[in-house]
Amino acid sequence: MKIAIFPGTFDPFTVGHESIVRRALPMVDKLIVAIGVNSQKNPLITVENRKKMIAKIFENDPKVEVAHYSGLTMNFAKEVGARTILRGVRNAMDFEYESSIARINWKKSGIDSMFLLTLEEHSSISSSIVRDLLIHKADVSDLLPASVDIQDYL
Repeated sequence: MKIAIFPGTFDPFTVGHESIVRRALPMVDKLIVAIGVNSQKNPLITVENRKKMIAKIFENDPKVEVAHYSGLTMNFAKEVGARTILRGVRNAMDFEYESSIARINWKKSGIDSMFLLTLEEHSSISSSIVRDLLIHKADVSDLLPASVDIQDYL
């Protein structure tokens, strides 16, 4: 079984994230959206609500699971039997950052990485920007998956 994880904080999960997951699904048997918990960060949305939000988005796709973890991503990948870490790449800066991590993950664990370029229309969207807009009460409905009413999760 080809299992991949798609790690991130997903605070919140955006249309860019959804696109990456949907485009990766034909390549795997199971994709685990893995919410990384970082005690140093102060999230806007609780881990449980992020899990609920992502599960709702993919409720009709049995290949998608949602989980959370703390610690090293490569250790979580091993725990769930994943051989691949999926990452979305928006630009050259993302690629440089992600490729360095991918090389270390491979060296330390033998777990490979798969990069998907974001669609052009999603290349400016990041969770940080969406979170800032939410904090300032801006309309972000076009930046979130259609099935998400963000007010249900704040």
